[in-house]
Amino acid sequence: MKMSEIRNMELAELKERLGDFKKKYASLKLSHAVTPLENPMEIRKIRKDIAKMMTELNQRGN
Repeated sequence: MKMSEIRNMELAELKERLGDFKKKYASLKLSHAVTPLENPMEIRKIRKDIAKMMTELNQRGN
């Protein structure tokens, strides 16, 4: 997800997507611990997207 897409999101949508991404990240980590993922780089991508969203929330002051 690009930073420009994140900046154009409404606050409620941003918080909702952040929650979804955190759930997906936890699920991926658990499944990777049990059986290795086909593409483990997906975990890194999700983690970076979460960081981008949290950065945007902090910049907005919420």
